[in-house]
Amino acid sequence: MMKELTERQKLILTLVVHEHTRTAQPVASNALVQLYNLQMSSATVRNEMNMLTELGYLRQPHTSAGRVPTEEGYRFFVTNLVQQTTLPMATRNTISHQFYQSRQGLSDWLRLAASILASQSQAVSIVTAPHSEQAAFKHLELIATHGTQVLMVLVLVGGEISQSLLALDAFVSQESLSNTAARLNSLCQNATLAEIRNVPIESDSLEERVMAAVVDQMEQADKLVTGEVYLDGLSNILAEPEFSEGTLAKSPLRLLEERPFLDELISKTVLTSDVGGVQVLIGGEGTWQELRECSLILTRYGIPDQMTGALGVLGPMRMPYGHAISTVRFVAGLLSDLVTQTAVE
Repeated sequence: MMKELTERQKLILTLVVHEHTRTAQPVASNALVQLYNLQMSSATVRNEMNMLTELGYLRQPHTSAGRVPTEEGYRFFVTNLVQQTTLPMATRNTISHQFYQSRQGLSDWLRLAASILASQSQAVSIVTAPHSEQAAFKHLELIATHGTQVLMVLVLVGGEISQSLLALDAFVSQESLSNTAARLNSLCQNATLAEIRNVPIESDSLEERVMAAVVDQMEQADKLVTGEVYLDGLSNILAEPEFSEGTLAKSPLRLLEERPFLDELISKTVLTSDVGGVQVLIGGEGTWQELRECSLILTRYGIPDQMTGALGVLGPMRMPYGHAISTVRFVAGLLSDLVTQTAVE
């Protein structure tokens, strides 16, 4: 257990984090005294910075340089100093206005959320579509296309939609397809996969063929950890000094675009927490080495125990945590409200 910091040490650590976040450069004691008009000498500040270095909260990249925060320094800052920050009212009003001006539907809201998070945090945003813990049937449509091919559109409770093409043995009229869909809609309303399998249907019939496809789509939905993934702001991280070479940024960006990695990351973090709770992963937390140069802020949104998604931002460890955390929390709250409204419509 690390030693409890004094109020003066907490202040100096906070100022080092703020200044390093702003400049991406090591922070010297005399710079802090001048920039923040501290009522103490440079020597006093330097002694406190030496103590913070010994305690593991700061490090000195070069012998003659100032200090920069360590992972532990950032972690202490996030845990103790910025969790209660809130977005300015003007920013909240602007974001809310953008959402309520764009009443196109869930996919548009998710793209907008990703765009807002990326622009507000100047980082990479990650938003996953809300996903039900257990797939449940809501509505089915069968649409004649070409020859014996039929487009099946399956809507699950919560709004997830899957489409697939069925190749039938013979041509079936649109009227027959619509009648079949209507019957299955009445039989399967709100049914889970286990209940769907027990729905009585005629063997060797169109119903049987369609129900087999419905079961297949619901099985796939149940296997998913998250819904569709929306990313934005990939260029933001490349603009940061830490990633100017490009090589350090390639690893986290590549992994974010790989679905298995993202599913594992989300399932082991926010999917085990309550909706609305924000988690901050600094330097990969010793688990995800690919993220060792980054920080990731994540939260869960949606309807608890029914359907939820995840959203967050990825950036360098030197990120403005207060603003980023409060933005993630606020956007998640808006999305939770929109998902709830959609579910009751």
